[in-house]
Amino acid sequence: MKKNLEKKQAENKNELKRMLSPMHVWAIAFGCVIGWGSFINPGKKFLPNSGVAGTAIAMFLGALVMIIIAFSYAYMVPKHPKAGGEFTFTKACFGKTMAFVCGWFLVVAYLTNVPMNSTAIGLIVDGLDGSADILKFGFHYTIAGFDIYMGEMMLAMAILILFGWLNIIGVKKAAFVQTILASVLVICVFTLCIAGIVSAKAKGINMQPIWGFDKKAAIEANVNTSGIGEYAHKGTAGVLSAILATFAIAPWAYVGFDAIPQAAEEFKFSYKKVSFIMVIAIVFGCFVYISNNTVAAAALENWPDRVMAGEWVLLIAAEELLGTFGKVLIGLGVSCAVLSGIMGFYLASSRLMYSMSRDGYLPEWFGRVDKKYGTPKNAMLFCILISLSGPILGREALGWFVDMSAIGASIGYFFTCLSTLITAKREGDATPFLKIMATIGVCFSVAFMILQLIPIPGLSSVHFGKESYIMLAVWVVLGLIFYAVQWKHFRAND
Repeated sequence: MKKNLEKKQAENKNELKRMLSPMHVWAIAFGCVIGWGSFINPGKKFLPNSGVAGTAIAMFLGALVMIIIAFSYAYMVPKHPKAGGEFTFTKACFGKTMAFVCGWFLVVAYLTNVPMNSTAIGLIVDGLDGSADILKFGFHYTIAGFDIYMGEMMLAMAILILFGWLNIIGVKKAAFVQTILASVLVICVFTLCIAGIVSAKAKGINMQPIWGFDKKAAIEANVNTSGIGEYAHKGTAGVLSAILATFAIAPWAYVGFDAIPQAAEEFKFSYKKVSFIMVIAIVFGCFVYISNNTVAAAALENWPDRVMAGEWVLLIAAEELLGTFGKVLIGLGVSCAVLSGIMGFYLASSRLMYSMSRDGYLPEWFGRVDKKYGTPKNAMLFCILISLSGPILGREALGWFVDMSAIGASIGYFFTCLSTLITAKREGDATPFLKIMATIGVCFSVAFMILQLIPIPGLSSVHFGKESYIMLAVWVVLGLIFYAVQWKHFRAND
């Protein structure tokens, strides 16, 4: 009796505290969904690759697919209400090896978003300070044509360390900060959207070419906006390519709503609310992506020129609509997006690694919980260390991190939907509607992986770039090393 009591007390010391409200969880999910990309990517990816129409269609379809997949999460979370989410579902349905594969790729889906957001910090300051260049001091070097300065690196690293520390000293404190950031972000985006609707400066004609254009060819030909029509995406193949170029990264765009299951052990409310919170986070995210992209094009007569010059088109558009206030509004909005993304993905990554360690899939060190704060301190320290790579690699790494996050999220969605079908068959408690949704989710998850990994003739700007394939190979090798270290665990019987 005494031994059982001591064992239970030891286990309790390694448990997470239940401190998250529905509002906290929505803020975590929404903050993860909307990071730097909704503010920076209109000029970097969305407008050139897909235009206004292609991006809107792709994001709407992406949101619809994510809502379909969310039904599987809502079914599985009450059955496995533990930190780990998809990893925990996969373990219950497919065993240890597949659970490790799912968990390891989910780690990269979440963790790459932290350095991804950090690299945008320098861009925010650079866009707001005009010609002052207040962060461009100290040593600097170049990666893929982009200069990386010590000042930008130091600020980004300081923020990464600060928000990592906030996650360590208590999830409730972190969730409170996250809620404030997410709320301010929503206010900023709605304000900009309303300005775009009522301002005479925002015109439909400015949105041409509505399906985007071949950015590389246009730059090589040295054309401007007046001649961009020749390089616009046209015809069935061009329109399809425009839509798929953005639809293929929908797993990255919406990754974050699935961070909710990672914190399941810390909920202080009914699991029945999970599906509603997920859907609201996805819908809000869809609105932000489409609104920011549309406003950026509508407010600028020459947005193709701005895109080819590498300028921050949404910032310029906001200043065109609202003057200095518009510039401040974008600065505040993107800052909240970046910081909430860092905060949310720190939480999701550390909880996932904690869960994998607790179950023997990663070394025991990752699963230790801080005695004072009740948070997975060591896993959080590892996440901070890996995230510091972002400021070192610079802004060009943004696209590589997007690809890595997209493939990791796609694998997580695939295993969740498949686990739903297996569990539903085993327990016989699922409706025909849920089974159909889970089947559709499996099909779309596979489609996402094919679009990301396999070059398809005629569909440009859809699959991985060379650097992304290299990063994926490195992550697979690192995973094999951890697998080998924990080999005894995988050989043992469940």
